[in-house]
Amino acid sequence: MSMVAVAVAIAILGILIFVHELGHFLAARSQGIYVNRFSIGFGPILWKYQGAQTEYALRLIPLGGYVGFPDDDPNSAVPASDPNLLSNRPILDRAIVISAGVIANLLFAYLLFLVQMGVLGVSHATYYDGVLVPALVPESSLVATKAGIQPGDLIISVEGKPLTASASSLPTLMKAIQQHPNQPLTLEIQRQGIVKQVTLIPEVNSDGQARIGVQLAPHVEVHRERTWNPITLATAAAAEFQNVILLTFDGFRELFQHFDQAAQQVSGPVAIVAMGADIARSNAEQLFTFTALISINLAIINILPLPALDGGQLLFLLIEALRGRPLPNRIQEGVMQTGLVLLLGLGMVLIVRDTVNLTGLAWVQQLF
Repeated sequence: MSMVAVAVAIAILGILIFVHELGHFLAARSQGIYVNRFSIGFGPILWKYQGAQTEYALRLIPLGGYVGFPDDDPNSAVPASDPNLLSNRPILDRAIVISAGVIANLLFAYLLFLVQMGVLGVSHATYYDGVLVPALVPESSLVATKAGIQPGDLIISVEGKPLTASASSLPTLMKAIQQHPNQPLTLEIQRQGIVKQVTLIPEVNSDGQARIGVQLAPHVEVHRERTWNPITLATAAAAEFQNVILLTFDGFRELFQHFDQAAQQVSGPVAIVAMGADIARSNAEQLFTFTALISINLAIINILPLPALDGGQLLFLLIEALRGRPLPNRIQEGVMQTGLVLLLGLGMVLIVRDTVNLTGLAWVQQLF
């Protein structure tokens, strides 16, 4: 993994954090609300500039950022009754500032898809019959191996139902596998023009899902067509944006429904940087999609109604609107501080876990 690729991945995370915080900053300043700090990163200051009203800073650890308001600064000279303090603004004004970071990340993701299609072209998919088997899964390939399935095979039917040239063929096959745990499943395999029928029994793994021990991929050819038609570009970017949003929500739903199994797949900053570095090294074109995907995930995570996140602050505003007055400051501060500690703790756990997974146990083996 080259240092240049890692630097690119870290820069992507930094850009997404900057976009998020810039959304908060611009939403506040455009309404005349005081902002006294704009910081990217945490920890020691690498660079600082004091503007007329705001201190701008770049810090050592690029794993977050914040926009600070005089309301939270005990040393601020702004009177507590000043109408331009965030806390003195109507609920709607505060909601706009709090939600602006999420909106900025979503808009940035859409812009990335628009630029990608303008530079590389609008992608068009041509589907063919069947579902491809790119590879076997080493740790669970016994079922496929016994049935005689090999990498490069094309599955053309399941339980006598043809897998036609469409995007639905892969979901159809996956659904059939899930519906036959520990039950015989009949497939037709095409290899080098020869068709044969195989019967296998999907095994149920520890995650409770039926598996046959193969990777599956749609039988599709994707090509790009360049166009300068703004309507075509905007429509195609919107369609891709919507598709990624839906897939992301599906991923979060799966996480909450099967948290004990899916939690192991949650990636922290180290894994995200590693993934971005691999993409930057092997397929730079996919950096657009990778960056947009992370930006959308960042937006959705931040809007969750959890302490220390934007969604948690919006929840406090909703409670204030329903009660007619805000919750006592000690309750809000206690909840937010507890949430921040838990969030930082989770971040450290993910960083340690991802680092261990990346480096493996080679350092442990050297001790024995």
